[in-house]
Amino acid sequence: MQIAIDLPNDFVAFQAVTDIQQEVRTSYALWLYQRERVTLAKAAELAGVSLYDFMGICKVNRIPVMDITRDELLEELKGFNLI
Repeated sequence: MQIAIDLPNDFVAFQAVTDIQQEVRTSYALWLYQRERVTLAKAAELAGVSLYDFMGICKVNRIPVMDITRDELLEELKGFNLI
C-alpha cells in the first residue's frame, strides 16, 4: 500500500526523496513499536532494516527494547549462574 503525503517544497529541498521515505518509514515504525502496536521484529521490517539495526535506532531514540525491570533481569540471570 502506498500513502501520499504533501510536504512543502522548502522542507524537502535539502533531502533526496528516498532519504525522506526512509525517515518516514523509520519514524512510523518507532511510533508503532513504542505504542506496542507491533513487535520489535515487525517494526524493523517496516523500517526496512535488520532487527539489530532497529534495536540501535531504538537506543538512539531512547525507546527500550526490553520490557523487564532490573530486578526481574537479575532473577533471570541468577538462573543462568551469571551473577
